[in-house]
Amino acid sequence: SHSRNGHRFSVFDDSDEENGDFSQQQQKHNNHVFSLDGSVASKDFEEQKSFNYNAEKEKGKQVKRSLMSNDIGEDDYLLEESRQPLWRKVPIASSLINPYRIVIVMRLVVLVFFFHFRITTPVHDAFALWIISVVCEIWLSLSWIVDQFPKWFPMTRETYLERLSMRFEREGEPNLLASVDVFVTTADPLKEPPIITANTVLSILSVDYPVDKVSCYVSDDSASMLLFDTLSQTSQFARIWIPFCKTYNIEPRAPESYFSHKVDYLKDKVHPSFVKDRRAMKREYEEFKVKINVLVAKSQKKPEEGWVLQDGTPWPGNNTDDHPGMIQVCLGSAGALDNEGKELPRLVYVSREKCSGYQHHNKAGAMNSLLRVSAVLSNAPFVLNLDCDQYINNSKALREAMCFLMDPLLGKKTAYVQFPRRFDGIDGNDRYANHNTVFFDINMKCLDGIQGPVYVGTGCVFNRQALYGYKPPSEKRRKTNSSCCCCCSGDSRSAFDVEEIDDGLEGYDEQEELSFMSVKAFEKKFGESPVFIASALMEDGGLPKGTNTRILMKEAIHVISVGYEEKTEWGKEIGWLYGSVTEDILTGFNMHCRGWKSVYCMPKRAAFKGSAPINLSDRLHQVLKWALGSTQIFFSGYCPLWYGYSGKLKWLQRLAYTNTIVYPFSSIPLLVYCTIPAICLLTGKFILPTVSAS
Repeated sequence: SHSRNGHRFSVFDDSDEENGDFSQQQQKHNNHVFSLDGSVASKDFEEQKSFNYNAEKEKGKQVKRSLMSNDIGEDDYLLEESRQPLWRKVPIASSLINPYRIVIVMRLVVLVFFFHFRITTPVHDAFALWIISVVCEIWLSLSWIVDQFPKWFPMTRETYLERLSMRFEREGEPNLLASVDVFVTTADPLKEPPIITANTVLSILSVDYPVDKVSCYVSDDSASMLLFDTLSQTSQFARIWIPFCKTYNIEPRAPESYFSHKVDYLKDKVHPSFVKDRRAMKREYEEFKVKINVLVAKSQKKPEEGWVLQDGTPWPGNNTDDHPGMIQVCLGSAGALDNEGKELPRLVYVSREKCSGYQHHNKAGAMNSLLRVSAVLSNAPFVLNLDCDQYINNSKALREAMCFLMDPLLGKKTAYVQFPRRFDGIDGNDRYANHNTVFFDINMKCLDGIQGPVYVGTGCVFNRQALYGYKPPSEKRRKTNSSCCCCCSGDSRSAFDVEEIDDGLEGYDEQEELSFMSVKAFEKKFGESPVFIASALMEDGGLPKGTNTRILMKEAIHVISVGYEEKTEWGKEIGWLYGSVTEDILTGFNMHCRGWKSVYCMPKRAAFKGSAPINLSDRLHQVLKWALGSTQIFFSGYCPLWYGYSGKLKWLQRLAYTNTIVYPFSSIPLLVYCTIPAICLLTGKFILPTVSAS
């Protein structure tokens, strides 16, 4: 337990372009031709991509044969291959995109003649109807134009996972892949079934990535003991599930999805014990589901005195609107091994403090709390955020993102890598348009050809520095010295003092040292946590050696307290921004205004899959939320029409964001325009001039 500001905080702990080339010369040397164009025809693009992939594969074989014939050894070939780009822009024939552009230009010409006719031929006997119809036509035409121009330069990208491994996972050397903190947010375990959250967590823990470089943080905004117990059960099941996934290399690694898919699970599985182990694992999973269902049934009958823990201690979250902050390390502490004796990834339960009279900012506030907690406990340089119902469908998804974020040129300028949203359980006709094919398969590719795709709220890997409000580096900065994060044991509230933070500034250039001269400036920006401030200065992330776990845990509780964000830049310039229910659009827009780029990654196997609305009511509620969020941004200080002109937002990117926030208003002229024909029939007046008999 830990007390602060009169509240009792409970701490639970199990432990005591920009492409992928390095240079234009290397690009010419490799005879690669990269195109800035793209195709809006998905089928044609897939055929083109498949052809290009096969051509590249055959070319690689020819290069290897050529090198081997010249007496160049296998090691030299691997070294040469590891120096190649981690990704490339897929060439798309101009014959696929130019016809689309021509059609757009032709329509614009037709629009000019149409409006010339409409404006120069007013209908005097129905002037009101005429002027209303013209205004509606102008609005809808402008809306169409704003939607079309950002589609002018579509593009797509291809990654090389083998090169990533050869460069950062060399045999006999330390693994150099960057660490990743994964955030999962939940708000109500009754609306978000715990078994779905458990599957999401299991898919994260079993991802194809070094276990010591993955940390999963689950935010429980309802302070539910049901979710707390669910994660405890999940951590136990993970000890047998993770070895099974990695031994047999199965996909997907969410057990519910894996066991429910009717596929040939014996395909490519030659291990003699696979069938036996799969049957045993399925039985284990069924037992796991029974345990979760028992917890759900038990949660329906809350005791009058409230929930209690196994040791008889009252559950701190009995009052969901007023409770202390809670942190539980479920996995990752000393001695947490799977049933094969191997290390497990870290799993942390987090429930931020809540108190009546404070604004909690819903999902954005929960994400910012996770950002601070993870900075104190693991401080990975990259952050993946997922909704609780969106599991990892491709175990190599993190590696796909690292091909961009760890690229020596593009990575320093990239704020985030966005993956498309894909869903399970959608009917064949997709009656509620959950696939959003036009948006995810066309619009997002087009934005990738400008400054990058918009952030859609989930399935996105962030550069932590971009979330801290920093601008992309104009030149390579010197790395911060790890001395800025040395641990001290004098103060129980914080592990770092003023002198240690000042020491950490020595790694920055003179201009940056002047801009961050005083500790007060840090506190005004990041809040009063020297531990967090020190972690924010570490560009490459990580924690110093010999840190005191208990002190860090107390500081983690401090950074999720209700008053921590007061008089700071959190929600304004740092982290997920407040002011809209669609905090994703707002956050991504602010990053692009600072000059950051983003990347759209579409691997052949969908990276993530989630649950889609299965009825009209849920779908309408979702669409209403998006429209409300766009309207809030329009009337806020972050409206793309007037915000960010002093930054580095490209005008086509601004046009795309403008279309994102004004589209709800198009419903008004559309409704009016659809009503006009009925009014014309009832009144006998028309919006077009009649042709006289003479």
